[in-house]
Amino acid sequence: MKTQLLVVAAMAATANAFSMPDPVRLCNPFFFLTDQPYRSLARQNEPTGRRNFLQTATAVTAASVLPAAALAEITVPEQSKEYTFPSDWGLTYNYEADAAKVRSHMVIATGLAKGADRMEDFGKNLKKEMIDFVSYYRRFPNVAGKPSFSTLYTSINVLAGHYTSYGYKYPLPEKRRKRLYQEYAEIDKSLKRNR
Repeated sequence: MKTQLLVVAAMAATANAFSMPDPVRLCNPFFFLTDQPYRSLARQNEPTGRRNFLQTATAVTAASVLPAAALAEITVPEQSKEYTFPSDWGLTYNYEADAAKVRSHMVIATGLAKGADRMEDFGKNLKKEMIDFVSYYRRFPNVAGKPSFSTLYTSINVLAGHYTSYGYKYPLPEKRRKRLYQEYAEIDKSLKRNR
């Protein structure tokens, strides 16, 4: 979604880059003080094919991309006290397997409600696993450059920051949970594409 919005913004900037400043307008000493655009009669009749094309292309792209972004809305599941405590903590030193495992543990942690059984133990184990994951994999440029790693790194920072600020016994607020679930979906897509 971020990439699509960046493409739309880049296209809009490109459309403006091709527009030439009006020489008559630039000669006006009150150019920066006027509210209304000042265009010479010659400039109003001048064809602007390239500019019109890029503006139209930008509008069409925005119209097609933004509804898709709206449909990609993530539903945040209710918090629950019931879960299966994982027994597979630690790294296997295979990036794809470790990223998927850390992500799945983070999804469980994000969905835990206050008073869940062994919530503090889960949080401590997860924080250690997240720190080990980042410490190990950020050293490798071929892994650190992957979109799945950068998004997972961001998610890890959010969850680790919550644990540092509020402790392991307090669930994540709804706004933070929504953001994390969106990032988990992006991570899952990137891992499926080997990115």
